[in-house]
Amino acid sequence: MTSVYCLVVCSCPDEETADVLAEGLVEGRLAACVNVVSGVRSVYRWRGALEKSAECLILAKTLSSRLPELQAWLRARHPYELPEIIAIPIQSGLPEYLEWVGTCVTPP
Repeated sequence: MTSVYCLVVCSCPDEETADVLAEGLVEGRLAACVNVVSGVRSVYRWRGALEKSAECLILAKTLSSRLPELQAWLRARHPYELPEIIAIPIQSGLPEYLEWVGTCVTPP
């Protein structure tokens, strides 16, 4: 079963970048709402070395049908060479909220 809605998670290097990306996604109607979560600490391996960094996360609620366009938009504007852009299907939620997401995100 394919979900109509999804939550897109994307890490950002700082709040300024997260805010710019969040606003652009909502203004461009690629996401209905984007939460900016500050104070995230990331530990990862990059180019063979263990890295640690302070980051922010953006959590974007959108339609699954808009995911390819949202990913391309983020990829083109994100400062990381390889940005984390992960989509999680929304299997259920408050029906009125999900309907609102659908009305805010215009079809492609």
